[in-house]
Amino acid sequence: MSDAAATQGLPGAFEDEAHLEEVMTRPSAALMQDMAALEGDLLVLGVGGKMGPTLARMAKRAAPHKRVIGVARFSEPGLKDRLQAHGIECIEADLLSAQTLEALPDVPNVVFMAGRKFGSRGSEWLTWAMNAHVPALVAQRFARSRLVVFSTACVYPFVPVDGPGAPEEAPLTPPGEYANSCVARERMFEHFSHVHSTPGVRLRLSYAIDMRYGVLHDLAVRILAGEAVPLAMGHANLIWQGDANERALRSLRVCEAPSRPLNLSGPKVSIRAAALGLGQRLQREVRFEGQEAPTAWLVDCAQADRLWGPPAVDLEILLDWTAAWAQRGGRSLGKPTHFEVRDGHY
Repeated sequence: MSDAAATQGLPGAFEDEAHLEEVMTRPSAALMQDMAALEGDLLVLGVGGKMGPTLARMAKRAAPHKRVIGVARFSEPGLKDRLQAHGIECIEADLLSAQTLEALPDVPNVVFMAGRKFGSRGSEWLTWAMNAHVPALVAQRFARSRLVVFSTACVYPFVPVDGPGAPEEAPLTPPGEYANSCVARERMFEHFSHVHSTPGVRLRLSYAIDMRYGVLHDLAVRILAGEAVPLAMGHANLIWQGDANERALRSLRVCEAPSRPLNLSGPKVSIRAAALGLGQRLQREVRFEGQEAPTAWLVDCAQADRLWGPPAVDLEILLDWTAAWAQRGGRSLGKPTHFEVRDGHY
């Protein structure tokens, strides 16, 4: 166990998925205070994605007397039952339907997590419908709620790797159709926030880390398979998913009208250094291909750090956890991040 993990009362490794999710959904005292001070219940739209289940569980643990309602299609077998077992109310719904949205309960606090990335190429029409049309519907339906919206760092253009990363006021001129559909998502929420004075935060997330997926998971998979690690996208911001979920929930207390953008991630990480750190822990040689480009998708998280301090879980702990999970053959979601892509095509 790393000294940092032990100091924070964190495990050196995870026994199984139940242990992973128990640790990932532990609320801090600060989050519990914020949730107690927050008026009303919580609705999570798109709860069935990679982060939604653990965010909903964390919210319920932080505020057990509030209703936490998760909305999704629930295409993953067993997910609905697992969430309900943790006290989360579940509603099956297709967010593309305005009539279905109208039937959802009025709730003062909404976290919007729906969207589409993987498989975007070849069905761009559906990507734009999910990332632009659905936000317009949701922004109008919940115009009287606080709206925390998950966006992505992909809305920015590439920035120099030797700088602080893109600040929130940077122009949104990204490469690729997927990234531009994400700009549309933000603009829809921003537009209706202006029209209806809806308070909100648009979270520009960069690479949450879960043992079952994420940039470090992708690197570990490549290293164990003896595959070369691509270096063209040589740097990225990473954040433990538990920290990302906590910041998302605490954002409900800093919503503004019109809605504000807020970068959500951790410090800049060298892909080469992270891969070498994993290789050392896995006792495997690491091969590389290509060279680091002078630019990457990087964000400046100074605003979030001023609000809440730096993320609690650092890179060394994440490397320890990822290597241990990979060594024991822990489950993968089979959803690569494609962190190495530079042309915006997913």
